Amino acid sequence: MLRSSIFVAGAIVAAFTILVSGAAAGPAAPAAYPVTITTAAGKVTIQRRPARIVSLSPTATESLFAIGAGRQVVAVDDQSDYPKAAPKTTLSGFTPNVEAIAAYRPDLVVASYDPKGLVSALGRLGIPVILHGAASNFKAAYQQIRQLGMVTGREAAAARVIARMKAKIAAIVRTSRSRAEGLSVYHELSPDFYSASTNSFVGKVYAALGLENIADAADSAGTGFPQLSAEYIVAASPDLIVLADTVCCGQKPSTVASRPGWDRISAVRTGSIVRIHDSIASRWGPRLVSFFRAMSAALARL
Repeated sequence: MLRSSIFVAGAIVAAFTILVSGAAAGPAAPAAYPVTITTAAGKVTIQRRPARIVSLSPTATESLFAIGAGRQVVAVDDQSDYPKAAPKTTLSGFTPNVEAIAAYRPDLVVASYDPKGLVSALGRLGIPVILHGAASNFKAAYQQIRQLGMVTGREAAAARVIARMKAKIAAIVRTSRSRAEGLSVYHELSPDFYSASTNSFVGKVYAALGLENIADAADSAGTGFPQLSAEYIVAASPDLIVLADTVCCGQKPSTVASRPGWDRISAVRTGSIVRIHDSIASRWGPRLVSFFRAMSAALARL
């Protein structure tokens, strides 16, 4: 049993830095332009290999660096904290300032959201935008990486990144599913008990590993992110608790154990509480492998 043993996912990030930094991606392969891709916002045509990319998506930032396109990135949003080589700015992907973005003279912008008509506003300035919203499943996540490779002239490197991700995840699943049999998990997004069901991208990680997600029964609306109650969680008594609110909200095993009635939960009694960096648990790029590794390590201790 895992007794008072906490696995911090950040500890394995260093071993994965080579993949995300793009150090092994190699030179850009010649690409035929224009390149047209289809996103949720429609078709986007890139006339020439972009040399001044602005990323307003932390996931896209990680993917761009992973495929070796980091040198083409001139600015990122204020939430793009990985890898360390990413340029630091005060740009916001949630409340974007079109003039501030345009000041970087981008020939491509990648975003996760389209607040206040960002895509249209940049389009009027002649700046193409790739809108890559939250992936709903692994296939969609891989497709976004593939598309970034296509438009940046890094298609071969993107294919290698995807292939490595698939191989590593498949290996983890093969060794971990038997350990997860009959076990349940509670994924905490915030201290007010918002969680992630199997309808969410993060919930599909637990499903792939064979864990029973206690949030599924509460997600009648199918949003993927139901708000549970303390009473519901205590009654479900999950075998594993994953804290994805350690950075934002300072949650840790001791704060969880001190919650009224939570000492009756199986995971609290056995110390099966996993701290995972908020960013790893909320992004769908190359560090998805880190998430799987963290869960595999936790299951090995159960």
